Amino acid sequence: MIKKTNHGLKIICLNRKASFNFFFEDLLEAGIVLKGSEIKSVRNGKVNIADSYAVEKKGELFLINSHIASYKQASYSNHRPLDDRKLLLNKKEINKLIGKMQRDGFTIVPTKMYFKKGKAKIELAVAKGKKQFDKRAAKKNRDWNRDKARYIRKTS
Repeated sequence: MIKKTNHGLKIICLNRKASFNFFFEDLLEAGIVLKGSEIKSVRNGKVNIADSYAVEKKGELFLINSHIASYKQASYSNHRPLDDRKLLLNKKEINKLIGKMQRDGFTIVPTKMYFKKGKAKIELAVAKGKKQFDKRAAKKNRDWNRDKARYIRKTS
């Protein structure tokens, strides 16, 4: 599932569920600390960030519940698939994000993981959860746009 875009980014995985479940306020890029066997699995595209989120521990941000499959050839030095992974951000950015999380009720969810100049990066969104009626309205709007496009195609 690795896609090559024109900006030199190699997209590893997307979190399509995030845009349906959350309203995004801000997007930012962060580095991620990975072990050797983890980066090998990431290069093979064996990553899932659908249910993951970021939390603050001791003044640092960690990515929780992201699944990076075990690398078969790593033998005894393999990693655990659901480990917490440290996110690399400036102290100023971390403090700003922690403030938004505590004060305004926002959460931090990953939207995509990609390679940029050979380094694994993750795009994080500062997001607020959607209510059930917001999700229904989004689905209704999407269905209506699809039907409208079909109708226009038939009549043309």
